[in-house]
This record gives sequence, structure tokens and C-alpha cells, in this order.
Amino acid sequence: MRLRNIPRAESVLNECKEVVKNVSDCRGRWKDVFGNLNPVHIEIGMGKGQFLLTLAMQNPDVNYIGIERYSSVLLRAVESLNETRAIPDMKTAYSNLRFICMDARSLTEAFAPGEADRIYLNFSDPWPKARHAERRLTSRTFLARYHEILADMGAIEFKTDNRLLFDFSVAEVNASSDFMINGCTYDLHNDSRMNQGNIMTEYEEKFSSLGNPICKLVAQKI
Repeated sequence: MRLRNIPRAESVLNECKEVVKNVSDCRGRWKDVFGNLNPVHIEIGMGKGQFLLTLAMQNPDVNYIGIERYSSVLLRAVESLNETRAIPDMKTAYSNLRFICMDARSLTEAFAPGEADRIYLNFSDPWPKARHAERRLTSRTFLARYHEILADMGAIEFKTDNRLLFDFSVAEVNASSDFMINGCTYDLHNDSRMNQGNIMTEYEEKFSSLGNPICKLVAQKI
């Protein structure tokens, strides 16, 4: 669901150096943007950014890019980043983090073939109506886009509490010749193997506190 327009969002995003403005200019040269040869991990639909900020802090040898469609949502992640940087000794943190305000349908315009190593999809919009199935971020339409930008042996990690969306996603991956499932659980927090090292998102904390089981799959590029 689209949030209401927040007038100050555009100015805040323009002032944030982590927000990439000319995305097409970075296609094929994200290693130059970050200034290193570290792997590139992308989160599509990053919300308030808790998941990605935590990963970026824990793994300084990985470059992280958060994609959010609406400036009003991305604003929250930028504000979270700014709040963290206000803490003493944190002013230079997150050099391995970038944000993009972009529709995920434009992924191949922002990333060259093989340029990403991992894609995270966390609690994506389920688009429940059948006629909107192709808009789901785990549809075969999107899987084809992911396959193009992922490196060999690259992977997708998908989490949701929506069982119907998860069943749809499992079926889409199984029907695809581009990916294979190498991890799948219908109760992440009670699966010791799949839950190892798990970073919870804001939605994950909310839904799991209500007793909703969290589903997760990992699909690897073939």
C-alpha cells in the first residue's frame, strides 16, 4: 500500500549521499560506486530499513543496496540511517550501503548481467487478486529479471507470513528453469538450520509476535 505523500521526502533523499540519483549511470559499475570488489546484495522493498542496516553493519565486506519504490517509504530508512549516524563513533558507518528509489520492474536498467550476488525479498506485497499475479515479486516475470542480474550461483532469499503467497512462490520457482530451491521452511523460527543467523525485519517481528509462522525459501540460480 502506498503511503501518503510526505513533502519533505524529496529534499531529504536529495541530501543523502547514500541515495543514488542517476541509477542508470551505475549499471555495470557498482564496484566503482562502492570503490571495492566486494559482493553486491540487494533488498527489494526495504521498508524502514532495519534488515538492511543490520546486515550492512554486521558485514562490512559486503555491499548492500536497498530498493524502495516510494520516496515516502525510503524516507524512513534514510531517517533511521541518520539517527544511527548521530551516535558517537558511527558518523563514518555504512560506507557499504546505498539506496535507490525505483520500481523493481526497472532492475535490468540499474544492474548489468551478473552484477548482483544475492537478492532479498522480505514480506513483499502479496497482490492477492489473480489478475495481479505477475506483479508479485516472486512471479516468473520477476524471476527472469533476477536471473539476468544475478551472478552464477547467485541466490534469492524470500520471507513472508502469507502462506498463499509462499505456496505461489514455491510453485513459481519449481516451474522455472532458471532457479532451484535449496532451502525451504514453513516455520522459520522453529527451523534451527534455516533460522541460523536470521535477521528479523520490522514486519517479521510484528507478525511473529502475533503467533504467525514465518515462511522462507532460498532459490539458487541455475
